[in-house]
Amino acid sequence: MKVSAPFKNAIQSYLEQRAEYDELFARSYRNPLKNIEDCITYILNEVQKSGFSGFDDDEVFSMAVHYYDEADIEIAKPIECKVVVNHHVELTEEEKAQARKEAVKRAESEAYIRMTKRKTTPKKENINNGQMTLLF
Repeated sequence: MKVSAPFKNAIQSYLEQRAEYDELFARSYRNPLKNIEDCITYILNEVQKSGFSGFDDDEVFSMAVHYYDEADIEIAKPIECKVVVNHHVELTEEEKAQARKEAVKRAESEAYIRMTKRKTTPKKENINNGQMTLLF
């Protein structure tokens, strides 16, 4: 099973934060028999069993906590699925700088194309000089 990095990171980040302020959970979280991959497999199987396709963050996080809190928990088989994470992605300063460079380059390229298009398009001359013609 291959899970998207944002999904895995969101769950792992929540669990680590919770372990910082909840001593009881911190002991469960440090259990060497537990790992994030099995936790995610457990969550995906629980979601599939429920029959629902949308969950609140707290519901998913509570499933993750439940996985770590229970000593004997059935994980089930890995599931191939697509998970959508609706969290704001924070870019690093390097990523922001690269995005700016690409945006400027794209804007310059588009402006250049517009300018060259105007120069190469010949103006149509009015052959009639304002006079009407009757052609049959």
